[in-house]
Amino acid sequence: MTDRAGDTPLYSIAVAAELVDLPAATLRLYEEKGLVKPARTQGGTRRYSDDNITTIREVAALQEDGINLAGVERVLKLRAENAELRRRLDD
Repeated sequence: MTDRAGDTPLYSIAVAAELVDLPAATLRLYEEKGLVKPARTQGGTRRYSDDNITTIREVAALQEDGINLAGVERVLKLRAENAELRRRLDD
């Protein structure tokens, strides 16, 4: 088995929706809100990576906890800032 980067676009929207057990419309909404950014083929077809799948699961879990999409966006930004600060401290 070969190792691949987590950002390698692999999955169609139908497969991604099945992997996260959500409707494809929800994935399109998450993209519209800027919460997930799947790659696009030359023909415009969405391709989701393993990193995208992880993010979608995080968004869904936060929503299940009662956080609206604006709040989810803020949580994701704060997590990214926190991770960057931790990287800087480790260097």
